[in-house]
Parts: sequence; structure tokens; C-alpha cells
Amino acid sequence: MAKQKGIIKLKGTIGDITFYKSKDGYIAREKGGIDAKRMANDPAFQRTRENGSEFGRAGKAGKTLRLALRSLLLNSSDNRMVSRLTQLMVKVIQADLVNERGLRNVIDGEAELLSGFDFNITGKLATTLFAPFVGNIDRVTGEISVGIDSFVPGNMLIAPSGTTHFKIKSAGAEIDFEAETFVTSNAETAMLPWDMTPTVAINHLNMVTPNSSKPLFLALGLEFYQEVNGRMYPLKNGAYNPLALVQVNGL
Repeated sequence: MAKQKGIIKLKGTIGDITFYKSKDGYIAREKGGIDAKRMANDPAFQRTRENGSEFGRAGKAGKTLRLALRSLLLNSSDNRMVSRLTQLMVKVIQADLVNERGLRNVIDGEAELLSGFDFNITGKLATTLFAPFVGNIDRVTGEISVGIDSFVPGNMLIAPSGTTHFKIKSAGAEIDFEAETFVTSNAETAMLPWDMTPTVAINHLNMVTPNSSKPLFLALGLEFYQEVNGRMYPLKNGAYNPLALVQVNGL
């Protein structure tokens, strides 16, 4: 691999050299790799095919989870969140003790490994919100809830510079990873001032399908705002907004 120099930068393939742009600049490298037909049929690459199958399954599962929480994720994720989530989904799939290697999946794996996952590594929930909260997933009733007793925002909430207000948001999600479908319910507080005035008790109830046989998730997060001339603006484009999976019930 070599960096392209000069005024004219190339993209594409010329002979056995591929030219492309990456985060490291304009790169040129020699074409390589294994023939696709051999990869698909050669017994020597059986493990590679199995790993590829499970990695692809992990990627699809991560995408389904992200879509289920999309309304919360719009302002609460970092630029490496997708790859971090996929890596964790691989571990969930590898915990499947029922199916053979290459056929393992999220349903028979250990979805609870996703509990505690932060979607925004630059704004983690555990280092932002210090007010105690109680989450609960009731599979029978379909109630996914979170409660936070009254707290003083200035003492119990670490907000980025410039913050004047905030919201607390949550979501309950029921996800069918095989069908790539989901049921989601969201809740959020009104705009709350970031000051020394105690909040009221906060209780969110997010309903999904009663008696569901699918994995259930509870996500909790915050959004920070700055008030300017009576209008609220998302602070720093949400760069420090935390969002995390605080409970997971994989059944």
C-alpha cells in the first residue's frame, strides 16, 4: 500500500493497481486476495465461510437494533458506533451453544451481552447521569419502564459546557432478529433546566407486545440544549448526548 502523490489523484483500477481515497488520504495498492469461487468451495476455507456467515448475521442484527432505536440515535451516536455494535453482536452470536458454527444466531445466543452498550462513546451514560434509576422489563404485560426519583440536575448530571436545558429520553424495543422487524415505544421528558432546582419524579412507560417471545431492550439517554433568545438549540450537534442499553431480556 502506498500514498498517491502529485496534483492529480486517481480513483479506480488500472491493471493490478487499485486507487482509492481513505481516511489516510489517497491510496494505491496492488490487487490481491483469493479467487471468489475458491473461497466459496475450497474445504480449506470452511472456517472462513463460517466466520463470514456469522459476521454478516451480526451486521444485520446490529442494523435492526439501530433501526428500532433510530429516533433516539439521530443525535446520540459516535462515528464508530456501527462497528462497535457489530463486534459485540459477533460475541452474542458466538455465545450460541445450540447451533453449529456458521449457523449460530442472536436468538440462541446471549443477547444480554448487549446490556450496558453505549451508543455514544464520547458521552457515556454512566459518566453523565448520576441520579439513580430503576429499569424494568415485564415480558408478560409488555411494559418496559424506567423511573428516576427527583434529583438536582446541577449535582447529578454532568453536562457539557454551554448547556442550559436537557431532556431525558427512553425507549422499549421488541426485536425479531430473524425477520429483521421490531416494535418500539419511546418516551421523553419536557425540556428541563440544568440548574439547582429539583426535578419532579420521572416515570417512563414504553409498551411492546405482551407475552412476546422476542428479545426485549430498554434504552435510556439524554439530550443537551442551549437556550438562545428564547429558542432551544441542540448542543454541539449532540456530540455529548449519551444513550445506552440499560436492560436486556433475551428470554
